[in-house]
Amino acid sequence: MKIDLNNKTALVTGATGELGPVIARTLAGSGADIIIHYFKNEAMAQRLQQEIESLGRKSITVQANVSDTESVMRMKEAVLSRFKSPDIVVANAVSQYSWTSVLDQSVDDYVDQFNSSVLQAVNLAKAFVPGMVERQSGRVIAINTECSMQNYPTQSAYVAGKRGMDGVYRVLAKEIGEHQITVNQVAPGWTISGRDRANQTERNEAYEKTVPLKRRGTDQEIANVVAFLASDLASFITGAYIPVSGGTVMPAI
Repeated sequence: MKIDLNNKTALVTGATGELGPVIARTLAGSGADIIIHYFKNEAMAQRLQQEIESLGRKSITVQANVSDTESVMRMKEAVLSRFKSPDIVVANAVSQYSWTSVLDQSVDDYVDQFNSSVLQAVNLAKAFVPGMVERQSGRVIAINTECSMQNYPTQSAYVAGKRGMDGVYRVLAKEIGEHQITVNQVAPGWTISGRDRANQTERNEAYEKTVPLKRRGTDQEIANVVAFLASDLASFITGAYIPVSGGTVMPAI
């Protein structure tokens, strides 16, 4: 049994961010051709494209503001003019901001997180789910967060955006399930990424003490779950919120 994404095309938004490059490489390593989305970092997107093509996969780069409907629709047209409509959409892009208390957090930060999380979900669905419906198959995979269940101080804008996104995807899963399209969310804990490795900040003992597995997860461990959900091995899983957090959060029944 193996993850086989041959003859599939995957769009990864935020592919130049913390988790995006490893997700893109892992999907490509499983056989998928990759559409690399970026917002500002075109140079990194092009380097990632070269890496993926070196694996023997096809790849293109596309630019868009995922919170803007017209921008996403232009991205869709760019994809269709040069490639094929994605079988797999990974909603990974996220906006960064400084965290503080509800009383001190700027209202603009809440709007920003709504746009980044909720509107990204809506815009990607409107752009790419109709093609999946036509093919009667597809995978939509969103990157959520452990914070959605933790609700710790200073997390409010991020949690509000991600919990709003969660609502969109749960409803979408029920709306398009009849077309054999699955919609799932992966919720990482505080994950070790390339930035941590470069800065030698992989360890954080205070956080690790809160994790039942007593360590931080890695970007590769997140990407592995994304690849599983993208594959036929996960064909009967939809509407799920799956923590990949070493047990920091445990959804209850």
